[in-house]
Amino acid sequence: MRNRFLIRPSLIFRMRLLIASALLLLSPLLQAELLSLRGDPAPGALLIGQAVPGARVWLNEKPLRVSQSGYFLFGFGRDDSGERLLRIEADGRHLERLITLTSRQWNIQRVDGVPARTVTPPPEELERIRAEAALVRKARETDSDLEFFHHDFVWPASGRISGVYGSQRIYNGKPGNPHLGVDIAAPTGSPVIAPAAGIVTLVHEDMFYSGGTLVIDHGFGLSSTFIHLHSVLVKEGQQIRQGDLIAEIGASGRATGPHLDWRMNWYQERLDPQWFMGGMESGQVKAGSR
Repeated sequence: MRNRFLIRPSLIFRMRLLIASALLLLSPLLQAELLSLRGDPAPGALLIGQAVPGARVWLNEKPLRVSQSGYFLFGFGRDDSGERLLRIEADGRHLERLITLTSRQWNIQRVDGVPARTVTPPPEELERIRAEAALVRKARETDSDLEFFHHDFVWPASGRISGVYGSQRIYNGKPGNPHLGVDIAAPTGSPVIAPAAGIVTLVHEDMFYSGGTLVIDHGFGLSSTFIHLHSVLVKEGQQIRQGDLIAEIGASGRATGPHLDWRMNWYQERLDPQWFMGGMESGQVKAGSR
């Protein structure tokens, strides 16, 4: 006979989330003392927090890196949903905060009658594509102690937003990879500046898909990637400041016209730069603006 008082593990976790929500309402002073958190939780979002120095932080039981000054960060991918439990311990005190992701709608387009050769790369290029993808993955796995990630970012280029994060095309009934950056349309040769300080971890002049490619590490797993570049003006290992000229906009790789594709990652988690910047779905942006 089954024990009718047995509580399933999933219910236990759910009860813990409810208790965390109740404690949050009952202890605003404790919350203010232990935690500040900026960012809107949603698919593609980056959240940056600060706890008291010496604190330990977990997200759904996964430990997060915390700087000496108490800063930490975490992010969500395009297909993430639901709730996460943020837990902080400091000076013998505990804080649990429930993070609920708001839903987002993606722009899905169906395109039929596309020649197969333009959708699937030729077999002779597959080895090159895999090797280039490995270089980008390695750069994005950089886990440095830099703390530029919690400074304010600026837009890296001026122009019209022509492509948004999360959009996807279905070619001949086969879903293509979602677009995981924000596109800024501008003439070839237009300047690209660093949105935040960091160290250059990858420079490649001509990748199959992304053409001229540049990756900058901002610290604690956060990186910016810039692709389809006409030229890259910095070198690997170079330390750069916010606003430094780093590249020129182009149409290299698989691009239909000149634009900057700016991408952000928390390690391998693909983030939405436009959401992070609090941005609109369309319109003009200006390099150096927040």
